[in-house]
Amino acid sequence: MEESDADSIEEVNRQSRAIEKRIKKFSIDLMLDGDDDKNNAIVSINAGAGGTDSQDWAEMLFRMYMRWTDRKGFKTRIIDFQPGDEAGIKSVTFTAKGEYAFGYLKVETGVHRLVRISPFNANGKRHTSFASVFVYPELDSEIIVDIEEKDLRIDVYRASGAGGQHVNKTSSAVRITHLPTGTVVQCQQESSQYRNKEMAMKVLKSRLYQHEKRKQDEKMQEMHESKENIAWGSQIRSYVLHPYQMVKDHRINLEIGNVNQVLDGDIDPFIEGVLLS
Repeated sequence: MEESDADSIEEVNRQSRAIEKRIKKFSIDLMLDGDDDKNNAIVSINAGAGGTDSQDWAEMLFRMYMRWTDRKGFKTRIIDFQPGDEAGIKSVTFTAKGEYAFGYLKVETGVHRLVRISPFNANGKRHTSFASVFVYPELDSEIIVDIEEKDLRIDVYRASGAGGQHVNKTSSAVRITHLPTGTVVQCQQESSQYRNKEMAMKVLKSRLYQHEKRKQDEKMQEMHESKENIAWGSQIRSYVLHPYQMVKDHRINLEIGNVNQVLDGDIDPFIEGVLLS
């Protein structure tokens, strides 16, 4: 084979790998279509039962995610940090800020299991430790009520009740229906149709604000209930350091032998594998 042929084959292989990488990224982007996938993420790591070993394991996971977010170019901020009694951490909560941070990290929610020779056991016995990871989206606490004309049906009618002759002879009362939510408000207390419409719009904005706030509160409640459900019920991944070395994701049966590489933040194969499964 001539040198030019070898160069051509290498160039084709390089382009093929680049195309494959772009196709994979495109496929993952298609998966990240949830309402909150683009949001920043809030990550909580909690040591399980097992004392110092589990607290040390929780700190190892924290370091793993810090390395991963650094590779992604995400910015992190620690919200809460509870150190362990002798080593490690009892719990930590941090934010990961970046595009699709929640979309990627949401698949890390669950129980993570470590098997190794305990560095805290004088007899050098094998020990199994657990830690839970829970990820939820950072919600925008500022609720902006944006009302579009096309979403409104405005009806005017003659007011009833007290108000004298003027109330009965003119169509000054206003009823506004917000079509997307079915919210209906009406006002007939003012003699002017303009004033009644103005007051009705204020009431509508207030009602829609409460509607959005209630939706946010319900979403947060669902997340907290989900957190309780996964606390110790669903083991998603095992990290084995002894008697052999392997990290296995039980959801997709993916196994990686280089544990140190994974613990150093190379968890994309697992995240991408779950997203594409």
